[in-house]
Amino acid sequence: MRALLAGGGTAGHTSPLLATADALRRIDDTVEVTALGTARGLEVRVVPEAGYPLELIPPVPLPRKPSADLLRVPNRLRGAVSATLDVFDRVRPDVVVGFGGYVSMPAYFAARRRRIPLVVHEGNAVPGIANKVGARLTRHVATSFPDTPLRNGAYLGLPIRRMISTLDRPGLREEARRTFGLDTDRPTLLVTGGSQGARRLNQSVSGAQRALADAGVQVLHVVGASGSASVDRRPDDPSYVVVPYVDRMDLAYAAADLVVCRAGANTVTEVSAVGLPAVFVPLPIGNGEQEHNARPVVDAGGGLLVQDTAFTPEWVAASVPSLVTDGARLHTMSTAAADLIPRDADEKLARMVLAAAR
Repeated sequence: MRALLAGGGTAGHTSPLLATADALRRIDDTVEVTALGTARGLEVRVVPEAGYPLELIPPVPLPRKPSADLLRVPNRLRGAVSATLDVFDRVRPDVVVGFGGYVSMPAYFAARRRRIPLVVHEGNAVPGIANKVGARLTRHVATSFPDTPLRNGAYLGLPIRRMISTLDRPGLREEARRTFGLDTDRPTLLVTGGSQGARRLNQSVSGAQRALADAGVQVLHVVGASGSASVDRRPDDPSYVVVPYVDRMDLAYAAADLVVCRAGANTVTEVSAVGLPAVFVPLPIGNGEQEHNARPVVDAGGGLLVQDTAFTPEWVAASVPSLVTDGARLHTMSTAAADLIPRDADEKLARMVLAAAR
């Protein structure tokens, strides 16, 4: 069986794609998996590194508001569908799986035209345009959150990598902290804005560095490929480690007692599945999906929700040091988060894909 998995741009699409590809291969090692992406996304690096072939098509961004760019979408889409059909001729897929975004829309139309079984997976609590369309073309639709309003949607959860879903945070903590040059015994804050970084998080946490250091808190700060954090440490301050990117997020999660992060579906699912208490700062653009993603975890007691405009250095200094040093509260939050998120969505989605192909 040959499966074509469409998704790209950020880790929000590529991570569940790769988790599903791995699950397909674990269940049936004769399955041939090919990924479909564009030349400008994260998939150009992470898909080949994971050992899967990658086919590229032109991107078709879908503007959220009326604009001159919206008028160009039909021609761009026709060109991308034509390029996708060429990929179909080379790969000859038995099933197509889409994870949303501007890579998936052409794949959905091409699959419909060639009468190839289609599976749609929606990562966010609020579905995007591409998956709203895709869900009308198939009955095989999966969602990451239980209340996602998507036609034919079946709640499976978000596929996450095995290195995350099987992570033993306490057992790996000492090794993880040593890997990043951190003290093995200090309370540890992880800061990450996702694969692209987040300026608000970078500025506000680094701006509260003095308060964190005075409380004995060390920081592992993932600023993103083009991000930065201005830190002025004294010789006796706890470590404040700044890195542009982390390939081993399992080690980053294991090192941390608390994470400050955005609320993309992949981030919410991963940190909650491993029981890592979180301060979620939703990205204040789009259709509000990030706040919806975080809301079930926050309502269960596994995290805090802070609006982007409220997440200032003053808020961090006043709120985070006392939280990251409160072991009892962190334990309660950890238990609440870990009990909420399914860890086997990768295999559930893989079995849906196999059933659709049959």
